Amino acid sequence: MTVSKKLLLLGTAGCHLCEEAEAIIATLSPDAVSVERVDIAEAEHWQARYAIRIPVLYHPETTSELCWPFGQAELHQFIEAL
Repeated sequence: MTVSKKLLLLGTAGCHLCEEAEAIIATLSPDAVSVERVDIAEAEHWQARYAIRIPVLYHPETTSELCWPFGQAELHQFIEAL
């Protein structure tokens, strides 16, 4: 089965909010989405745009964003809207 949606989780190491977001994302089926973690500290363009907004779930194909805070309901709505 192929993954239908590929997302980026933009954050940084040691970010407790990013860890909370990861826990919520972990409840998703791996068949429905693939999430790649991106440390914004390693790329200036991500850091300039998201430094004070992380964690952010980002869909590169549509440039849609789900910004923190979000729960399971918001996460599911975001994915269904993609």
